[in-house]
Amino acid sequence: MKLAGIIAYPVTPFKPDTQEVDFDALAITLNALLEHQCDAIAPLGSAGESAYLSWQEWQQVAQKSIETVNHRVPVILGISELTTAMAVQKAQKAEELGTDIIMLMPVSYWKLNDQEIYDYYQQVAAATKLPIMVYNNPATSGVDMAPELIVKMHREIENICMVKDSTGDIQRMHKFHELTQGELPFYNGCNPLALEAFCAGASGWCTAAPNLLGGLPSQLYQAIQQGDLSHAQTLFYQQLPLLRFIVQGGLPKTVKAGLNELGFCAGEPRKPLQKASAAEIQQLKSLMKSARAASA
Repeated sequence: MKLAGIIAYPVTPFKPDTQEVDFDALAITLNALLEHQCDAIAPLGSAGESAYLSWQEWQQVAQKSIETVNHRVPVILGISELTTAMAVQKAQKAEELGTDIIMLMPVSYWKLNDQEIYDYYQQVAAATKLPIMVYNNPATSGVDMAPELIVKMHREIENICMVKDSTGDIQRMHKFHELTQGELPFYNGCNPLALEAFCAGASGWCTAAPNLLGGLPSQLYQAIQQGDLSHAQTLFYQQLPLLRFIVQGGLPKTVKAGLNELGFCAGEPRKPLQKASAAEIQQLKSLMKSARAASA
């Protein structure tokens, strides 16, 4: 499957009073992302608080997301699990529900060695026909996969066909290109690295930013596609202060706060995560206003 451009990460809205998943609000936010010219939708990632959902909720959010997107763009379901068995179970459910791709990341309590990581991916891949995006995000998973290991898995495990790297290390992306002569599509998951990653040949930008910035991320991608680096730089620097803020503040907290300010009903993150403070909301409003004003 050819996948390029802006891969948007929705939040999982919760009802203010009960903290139950708000499926109506989820549909509204998904449709808004599609209106912002996003090229794929990736529910149940870090911004979607996948780690804080029950198995039943995970299935319900996956199903609602797939139904709402309704084949307008590819859907990439996030799977990040401590156990191989649970990752396999989610992969099989994702295929049953009709998703297009799974984004798979091992989570570590005990430190995993390369063979354990390889076996995790191999066993999940054997349980599904879906294409797999390897997701490397040591900040949240505790697992840091070297480019050499990811390339080995890409070559030896048939349905591993792309990689998302969120380390913020541009050299990783150069390494993917060098080790595979550009054959392994790589995707940037570090928001403040968006411009450099595209210039390094990233196929796409995996980001929750369109929730708050509308079509600006897509405009950046289009400028790169058109070879207009000067315009791309202008667009990137408009977004950079907000991109830094949402990453440093934590995506569920900051993106939900921003959506609430924009009139969406995103609710609050699940505890132990805390909602944004009044000062953080004020700063967020200022950053969103500045970014959007600059693009007007």
